[in-house]
Amino acid sequence: MIFNSGNEMWHSDSSFKRIPAMASLLSGREVPPAGGNTEFASMRAAYTDLPAEKKRQLEGLVAIHDFAYSRGLIDPTLIGAAQQHETPPVPQAVVRSNPVNGHKSFFAGAHASYIRGLPVEEGRALLQELTAFATQPQYIYVHQWQPKDLVMWDNRCCLHRGCVWDKAKYRRVMHRTTVAGDGPTAHE
Repeated sequence: MIFNSGNEMWHSDSSFKRIPAMASLLSGREVPPAGGNTEFASMRAAYTDLPAEKKRQLEGLVAIHDFAYSRGLIDPTLIGAAQQHETPPVPQAVVRSNPVNGHKSFFAGAHASYIRGLPVEEGRALLQELTAFATQPQYIYVHQWQPKDLVMWDNRCCLHRGCVWDKAKYRRVMHRTTVAGDGPTAHE
């Protein structure tokens, strides 16, 4: 349960993989009567509202996404050497364009550890600023689960997180399908 509490942080599925997920589908098979919602934040809408100067600052930046980093925020001992070897840090473009419609969004969240070429703390501060900007109430949709609901989202421009519920009292059984992306977003 501690390991899975990482899902309560804002993230994009599989952004810590070389080819990040394009989309996810989540089905609520057994949902608690209270809590356990899923929140979604639009990085595309947030990007649109960024000042032009901030957009220029982000162009060309590459963030390093790291599963061990995000789980280390919960407990530095959660990820062992074998898991770190299986999921090494990967570069992801900070600004992405949708290949179909050209709409831009920024790409942040809990797996984004730092920005290549910036001092680590400066890059982390920028990534945290972007995540905080995208997770303002005007960019968030809260899904209150009902049994058999199915929600689909675009991981290329959307952060999400699961909300807490009384885990000692209620089960929450969700089935997720992740659709692979179509290629790396940044060069090594």
